[in-house]
Amino acid sequence: MMSCWLAILLGVLGCSCALAEPAAPPEIRLASEIWQGHTHVDGTGLAWDILRQVFEPEGIALVIQSVPYTRSIGLVQRGEADAWVGSYLNEVDEGVLYPRWHYEVDQISALGLIGLQAPSLATLGQYRLVWMRGYEYQRYLPNLTRYRAAQRQSDILNMLKLDRTDFYIDARTEVDEVLEAASDPARYRITDLTRLPLYLGFADNPRGRALARVYDRRMELLVESHSLRPLFERWQQPYPFD
Repeated sequence: MMSCWLAILLGVLGCSCALAEPAAPPEIRLASEIWQGHTHVDGTGLAWDILRQVFEPEGIALVIQSVPYTRSIGLVQRGEADAWVGSYLNEVDEGVLYPRWHYEVDQISALGLIGLQAPSLATLGQYRLVWMRGYEYQRYLPNLTRYRAAQRQSDILNMLKLDRTDFYIDARTEVDEVLEAASDPARYRITDLTRLPLYLGFADNPRGRALARVYDRRMELLVESHSLRPLFERWQQPYPFD
C-alpha cells in the first residue's frame, strides 16, 4: 500500500512539473526590424545566424517576420510572436520576459554637425537629442532632459541642418546609414558614447517562457565553448563575450 501511494504521489508531482514547465514548441516566431548586417529580410545577418545556432540544434525552427520595431514589440505583447530582436534590457515593462543572456552589443553613437563640441556621457544632457520612435534611450543614457522622437530616418539630416536638434542618437550602424545619405558628410561628426547589450524580448506566456529557458541554456553553452566567435568574425563585428 505504501509503495502504491508513493507511486501516485510521484505521478502527481511529475504532472505538476510538466504543467509548470511545458516543452518548447517546434518553432520560434521572431519579429524584427530590418537592420543592415544584423537582421536581413532574407534570413541572413549576424542575429539570425546566432539564433539559428541557439535554437536549431534543439529542433526549434526560426520563423522570421520583418516589421518596424514598435510593431515587433506589440506582436510579442499580444502573443502573436514569441520574441522580438534587438531590445535593450528591461526596455519594455508589460507582457515581456527578458532572458539572462544577451546575444550581441550595440555601439551607441551620436551624429551632429561638426561645429558643435563632441558630446560625452557626462555632457549629453546639455543637448537637444532625437532618436527614432519606439526607442527608449532615456532609460540608458544619463541626465537626459531634452529629447524627442523622429518618425522617419530620412528626416534626421534636415533636423540637424535646420537646428531643430543637436544630435541624433542610435546604434552605430544606423548612424552610419544616415550619414551615408548626406550630400555633404564632412559637415558631420560621429561620436561613440557607450555600448548596450542586446536581448530577445520574449512573450510572458508559457510558450515564451519555455523558449526563454532553451535560449539561456543554449547561450551559456555557446559562450563557454566560444562557438559564436566565428560568426562575429564573419560579420566583422566585435565579439561581446570576452
